[in-house]
Amino acid sequence: MSRMLGTVSMGVRAPIIRKGDNLAEIVTGSILDAIKYDGLTPRDRDIVAMTESIVARAQNNYCSVDDIATDVRNKFGGGTVGVIFPILSRNRFSICLRGIAKGCKKVIVMLSYPADEVGNHLIDLDSVEEKGVNPYSDVLTEAQFRELFGYVKHPFTGMDYITYYKELIQESGAEAEIILANDPRAILKYTKNVMPCDIHTRERTKRILRAAGAEQVYGMDEIMTESINGSGYNARYGLLGSNKSTEDVIKLFPRECQDLVDDIQKRLLEATGKHMEVMVYGDGAFKDPVGKIWELADPVVSPAYTAGLEGTPNELKLKYLADNTFANLTGEALRDAIKGKILEKDGSSLVGNMASQGTTPRRLTDLIGSLCDLTSGSGDKGTPIIYIQGYFDNYTTD
Repeated sequence: MSRMLGTVSMGVRAPIIRKGDNLAEIVTGSILDAIKYDGLTPRDRDIVAMTESIVARAQNNYCSVDDIATDVRNKFGGGTVGVIFPILSRNRFSICLRGIAKGCKKVIVMLSYPADEVGNHLIDLDSVEEKGVNPYSDVLTEAQFRELFGYVKHPFTGMDYITYYKELIQESGAEAEIILANDPRAILKYTKNVMPCDIHTRERTKRILRAAGAEQVYGMDEIMTESINGSGYNARYGLLGSNKSTEDVIKLFPRECQDLVDDIQKRLLEATGKHMEVMVYGDGAFKDPVGKIWELADPVVSPAYTAGLEGTPNELKLKYLADNTFANLTGEALRDAIKGKILEKDGSSLVGNMASQGTTPRRLTDLIGSLCDLTSGSGDKGTPIIYIQGYFDNYTTD
């Protein structure tokens, strides 16, 4: 066996990206510098990935609180709006809420409980059960919640999100009311004008609301889908995937960027002679078992990727082969038998094959994007570009 390393994921340092920068040139140059100065050998099917953040920044895809307010007012008319199922986040949602409130006379926020969609807990489930509350059916006012559970602060941020969101709305000039429920139809007792703010279940929520008699329903994905007074926008995802930039401005999820990944792939082929795959990634799709937070607050892990990253893994489980099919073999005989079994794969799906049981039936872009997110981190590493080698290797690759 001539190669001992399998998959290797490396963070690549890059300049600080500003609006208007030629990102295809910068990413390509950064990868070529990493190959040169760190002694790497480029190979076909290496993967180059970049964070959605630098793509959006290069696109200058930003909007202000006032831009959001204008769009919300245009769509809902400036009266009372029910904002339901927002995530508990200062970075993701607080600026959006300020803009929503500036575009309304009154905002009724309906929080899910005991946790939001991505696992941020208002209270723990044990407390809900101890108080005899049924989260599937019970609707709680703010006063009822306080009487039952008091003032609970988020364990990571130290925030009481009920107070925080209520004060944000009031400071933005709107009347505020907070209720807690998990059935989207509960908001219709308060208003027929509703903005679903859930991310991955938004289409189901909209359908339920409309069937139950909601009059105006616009999700967060339908706010800022067009430029307001020269602002940024996202035609597909609206405010979803946005992040706080300043106290008055948010960075939106990047706009269409398929041309970007295709361009970088072409540049790398010309420079190295190797056909690499390229993708843009945001949040990884994984869950923290301690904090119980599901990382994926973006609408998708990858908004753009080259064609070779389409699909799911089609792999055999080595330990299944070793413990079952070739249980009577050891040493080189076992190794050669397993290699032979892998080489027999013809590209057809292994779904239902016992030898593939336990492999990960997830999209390649979700798996690779999660690997990239964990490699780059979210702090001061300064590596918004990721270079992955060996991802598509298997036990037979030398």
